[in-house]
Amino acid sequence: MKFKALTGAALCAGLFAFTGQALADTQLKIFVSSQHQPDVWRKALDQYEAKTPGVKVTIETGGNTSEAQAQYLNTIMSAKDTSLDVLMLDVIRPAQFAAAGWTSDFSGKDMSSYLPTYAEANTVDGKIVALPAFADAMFLYYRKDLLDKYGIQPPTTWDELKDAAKKVMEGEKNPDLQGLSFQGKAIEGAVCTFLLPYWSEGKSLVENGKLNFDSNAATASLKLWKSFVDEGVAKKNISEVATDDTRKEFQAGKALFAVNWSYAWNHFQGKESAVTGNVGVARLPAVKGGEQATCLGGWEFGVSAYSEHQDEAKKLVEYLSGEDVSKFMAINAALLPTYASLYKDGEVTKTIPWFADALPVVETAKARPVTPRYNEVSETIRTTVNGVLAGVMTPEDGAKQMESRLRRVLR
Repeated sequence: MKFKALTGAALCAGLFAFTGQALADTQLKIFVSSQHQPDVWRKALDQYEAKTPGVKVTIETGGNTSEAQAQYLNTIMSAKDTSLDVLMLDVIRPAQFAAAGWTSDFSGKDMSSYLPTYAEANTVDGKIVALPAFADAMFLYYRKDLLDKYGIQPPTTWDELKDAAKKVMEGEKNPDLQGLSFQGKAIEGAVCTFLLPYWSEGKSLVENGKLNFDSNAATASLKLWKSFVDEGVAKKNISEVATDDTRKEFQAGKALFAVNWSYAWNHFQGKESAVTGNVGVARLPAVKGGEQATCLGGWEFGVSAYSEHQDEAKKLVEYLSGEDVSKFMAINAALLPTYASLYKDGEVTKTIPWFADALPVVETAKARPVTPRYNEVSETIRTTVNGVLAGVMTPEDGAKQMESRLRRVLR
């Protein structure tokens, strides 16, 4: 009996030690944008867990637009909720989250290895508030097979794109084929929709925090996008199209041209895509006589100020923001690297050849207006673009209303 009692005590002690070890694992939760390959990020996290005993990471996803994700995170952070440790943020968000006191400080981190644009985007008032997850910019995707069939070169102006689309649509006589898909819904993507031609005319919107609005350029931008609808190049309900809708339409073979981000490329490959092997990528067109311009994108990793595991969360973010993971995500998810050297990396360019030409586009991409009141600026632009495309207002009235509203925000 005595032997059995001692054995039982030993077993209990061993069981307690085992349970204690299991309970000692640090449980981290990371919020990942749902359209940016959470399944591939899961693989990167599996690798981290294998290298970091005692840390387990779960993924939470949500929202297929930047706005939906921001609204959710705003609710979580406003409540000082401790359930999320790491946040994936659109490049336009770090300054806002830092100003609200929602993210932790990474100051002391050497940012020199990152592309300068992203080092700057994550530095607010001299403090490093987040680290880059991946780079991004808008590109023009096109059907190589159809352009080749009709002897058309990738367009360098929006007028050339319109002419090419009409020629192919007339020749194909396919009622399901639209000439161009872009973002017309009142989402963040519509801000870029407006700015692409506006920037192409050499205009800026905000300088030193003050409005620098050009009414003629704004009207011309809105007229251009409405003309795609009026002339049958874009579908009539383009005002309902969000970013991932454009991706799905092009992937299904229902668009000749598409304006979208780099993440879309990976979706265009494989068995579920109707356009595998027939996709080309080019810089976005310019307005006639203007310069080609694109919108800077990208996503960042911030640590929640309310996380109960600050050190562990910061170590995870530094890992995910490192060069090895940047390369892994480029190869496996077609997410643009935040390290210049990876654009010439043989393994990366072998998998995605067009990345070799993407660095100059990313480096010259223009950032959306930098202002603490960006949410109001964004809401003004995207709702105006949506209203014009829906036929609720004319381009002229849209430009006037946009200027009036922006002047109230940026005095």
